Amino acid sequence: MLKAYIVDDEPLARDELKYLLIRSKEVEILGESDCIEDAMADITALEPDLVFLDIELAEDIELAEDNGLSLAKQLVKLDPNPAIVFATAYDDYALQAFELNAVDYILKPFDESRIQKTLEKIKKMQKIGNEDPPSHPVMSNDRNGKIAILVDERIVLLTYEDILYLESSEGKCTIKTIEQEYIVSDALVVLEKKLNKAQFFRVHRSFIVNLDHIIEIEPWFNSTYNLIMKDGSKVSVSRTYVKELKQLLGF
Repeated sequence: MLKAYIVDDEPLARDELKYLLIRSKEVEILGESDCIEDAMADITALEPDLVFLDIELAEDIELAEDNGLSLAKQLVKLDPNPAIVFATAYDDYALQAFELNAVDYILKPFDESRIQKTLEKIKKMQKIGNEDPPSHPVMSNDRNGKIAILVDERIVLLTYEDILYLESSEGKCTIKTIEQEYIVSDALVVLEKKLNKAQFFRVHRSFIVNLDHIIEIEPWFNSTYNLIMKDGSKVSVSRTYVKELKQLLGF
């Protein structure tokens, strides 16, 4: 059963969402809150599988520090971090939400069938994200291993060595291999946990690269870099990850 936490400053909206989730018989509600501070404390302690998060939590919607997006930015840094589902009356923030690797974005008033689709999506992500037993060679986490991804209801096994980089953009996660691209429903943070950390490195909030396929490092603006990959494509390195990348590659 999925364990959920709800963050919304409207009591009626929380009650409606709780009713639909409980009605599904697939979700246990661990808690709820109407503000960022309480929510962050609860979520850190309770470790829910998913968080339903409203966008506007403040009386003054111009207060960015009280915006649900700012809470989402904190949640993605948790370990383990919950799946985030934005549940809101505003459709203006969808792009920003998916840049934060949100699993889904649902609008008020809530539709029961739409909620069910969200739950099914999360269960599929969990199923693929679960580690296989160590005795299973295909899913091993060594440098010769493979990663299982869900593509159009099919489970595809990709060899680590074939992957050039992974990119999160405009609500989609793309896995670029030597021969083709795969668009998947998994968030980038979910895929990151399944990759070999000795071979793959996050260089930007939207990019994870295969270190073995970097052929050139190009200095860029403001002490940042572009990585030239084996296929000629460029991947940006944000300032956040520059120091660690330098230490890792020795430049």
